[in-house]
Amino acid sequence: MSTFRRVAETVGTAVLAGLFGGAVGSLVSIPVVGAGFAAANGAISGWRRTYDWSCSTGLVAFTLDSTWSLPMTSAGLVGNAVGLAQRDSGYVPELSTRQNRHVYRRGFMPRRGFATTLGNVIGGAGDVDRPRRRRLITDHEDVHIWQARWLGPFYPIVYVGWTVLAGAAGMITWLVRRRDQPFMRVVESVAYYSNPLEWWAYSRDDHWRPSAMVAGVGWQRPCCRPIALSRSRREPGSVQR
Repeated sequence: MSTFRRVAETVGTAVLAGLFGGAVGSLVSIPVVGAGFAAANGAISGWRRTYDWSCSTGLVAFTLDSTWSLPMTSAGLVGNAVGLAQRDSGYVPELSTRQNRHVYRRGFMPRRGFATTLGNVIGGAGDVDRPRRRRLITDHEDVHIWQARWLGPFYPIVYVGWTVLAGAAGMITWLVRRRDQPFMRVVESVAYYSNPLEWWAYSRDDHWRPSAMVAGVGWQRPCCRPIALSRSRREPGSVQR
């Protein structure tokens, strides 16, 4: 791609996103803030050619990122800021360009070994040359990105709200009937792994139940069809059952 076309996409994406964000911000009397955050995401995403303009998925992702899901997109700017500040953040173009997301091997990762998604930014991807780790990004973390897009401002309320309330329930569970297991493992099984948003993502990743969960605690079956199964059925020559 020529430099001119790349600059044109950067400017065009930033301006359009800014207009959308400003309109959303005006609803809560902060049009300049809304425009600024949306334009910043548009500029970064435009320069990196993040959005897939050739299909409806890219158009929907851009529109939601710039409007309904702008609070989470703004949080994603923190993830991008951390990634840009790190000299060895390991930005992964092959998992980002025209994929409607930003992926870093390191970047923002509060918990070692765990990938973390903020808005449309994934940090802590790790060694994505390994098939299992790559699938974690495409079939699990990408689900969180779309959860944030569809739920918009309700996404952090649902996620954090469950974590707090279920964390307390996990403590009670340990005290009442699971003291044979480590305290933190029981709490994590209820507060993190049993979070409906994580249950959804792990199920789509065909990784339910995670081995770290305490037996008999939380959801016992996956909530939906794995992405890999749906993908295999779309491939030429796949066997339909």
